[in-house]
Amino acid sequence: MAEALARLNGLHEHLCPRQVLGVRIGLLAARELGFDVPLIDRRIHVVVETDGCFADGVTAATGCAIGHRTLRAIDYGKIAATLVDSGTGRAVRVWPSPDARCLARDYAADAGDRWHAQLTAYQAMPDEALLRWQTGTVAMAPSFSAIHPPPRVACEVCGEEIMGGRELTLDDRVFCRACSDGSYFAAD
Repeated sequence: MAEALARLNGLHEHLCPRQVLGVRIGLLAARELGFDVPLIDRRIHVVVETDGCFADGVTAATGCAIGHRTLRAIDYGKIAATLVDSGTGRAVRVWPSPDARCLARDYAADAGDRWHAQLTAYQAMPDEALLRWQTGTVAMAPSFSAIHPPPRVACEVCGEEIMGGRELTLDDRVFCRACSDGSYFAAD
C-alpha cells in the first residue's frame, strides 16, 4: 500500500481519505483476482463509479489509466470500482462498508477531526471492516476489452469520426452519442 500511496504524490498536493479508499479498493480487487499490481500488460481493466481523488487512488494501485484504455469512469457518484480480468472475464466489484466512516474513529481515536480520522483509519482498518466486495462478470463494450478496437466510422449527422465501437446504429444509420442522445456542449 505504501508504494501506491507514494505514487499519488505526483498527482495531488496532499493525501486524502478518498485516495486511500481508491488504493485499498484497487489492491483488494487485484488480490481477489490473483494479480500483483501495478500491471503494465493491460490484462486487467477497471471501471470506477466516480471521478476525482478516488479514481486517482485506483490508478495508483492498479496501474490502469484512462490514457492506457484500461480504466473507464462511469459516474454513478459512488465510491466503488470493478476490476476485470480481460483474459477470463472474471470481475470483482469493491465498495466501502456503509459504516466505514463511523468506524474510522475506532481506529484513529487520537485524530483531531473526522477527516483525519478517516485518513488514518482507512490505511489501518482490516479489509473486512473497511470494504465490501462481490465477484461477477461485466458486460464490456468491445472498445474497452479489445486489444485491437473496432474500425472508426463517421457520424451521419455531424460528420465527426467515432472511435472504438462507441457509435450507435439506428435504422441502418450511424450516429455519435452526442447527436443521438444530446450533447453536453451547446454551440453559440
